[in-house]
Amino acid sequence: MWQMMDLLYGHKKQMVTREEALPGRDASPYPLLREHLVLGTDMLGPDAPVDPRPWPADAEEIILAGGCFWGIERIAWQIPGVHTTSAGYAGGFTAHPTYEEVFSARTGHAEAVRVIYRGADQDARDAVLRALLTEFWQQHDPTTAMRQGNDVGTEYRSAVYWTTAHQGEIVTASARSYQQALDAAGRGAITTELAALADAGDGVYYTAEPEHQQYLAKNPGGYCNHGFNGVACSIS
Repeated sequence: MWQMMDLLYGHKKQMVTREEALPGRDASPYPLLREHLVLGTDMLGPDAPVDPRPWPADAEEIILAGGCFWGIERIAWQIPGVHTTSAGYAGGFTAHPTYEEVFSARTGHAEAVRVIYRGADQDARDAVLRALLTEFWQQHDPTTAMRQGNDVGTEYRSAVYWTTAHQGEIVTASARSYQQALDAAGRGAITTELAALADAGDGVYYTAEPEHQQYLAKNPGGYCNHGFNGVACSIS
């Protein structure tokens, strides 16, 4: 099956350059939802085109990508301490892309999920981040480059984009820890892109279209290829 998918979509596994990417636009071409369907929190924060609001003072932001963003978002919103999530696009070059443009693999973006998480102090926030990373590593296959299951293309790559240097230290340590678990299980090497958001493409996260937000809450039987990958590891 994978060989057939590579024959059909293998061309989408080649990352575009900034010069090759589709032209962007100055603003979102679609309306942006503000309220999280499950958590009831603000998904847009300071990015709202009208009435921008700061994230809570005790909050931090991280971006996760691991295949179809519907499944990754559902994994994230269930973690205690997560304030809000949204499906979107990150790591590419085309400003304010559409889903169709990202799916063409000509924008450089990954389907991604913004996670805003909170804690009373740094230790509490770090505990939430480690819980997020534990589920992230276990609930998708980080060893398959530019694909997740039958979803093939640069938009389905595995990636973590952090927004603080401290997060970066935790993320990279978690990757080393999970690689040890994969090695012990006889699995391959992690292909996950690990970078500061500011260094990934144009350094901007773009919120996706309204129909993609909390998709699996609205469609409980909808498509999702995420689940336990067979290799457990607690990120501490």
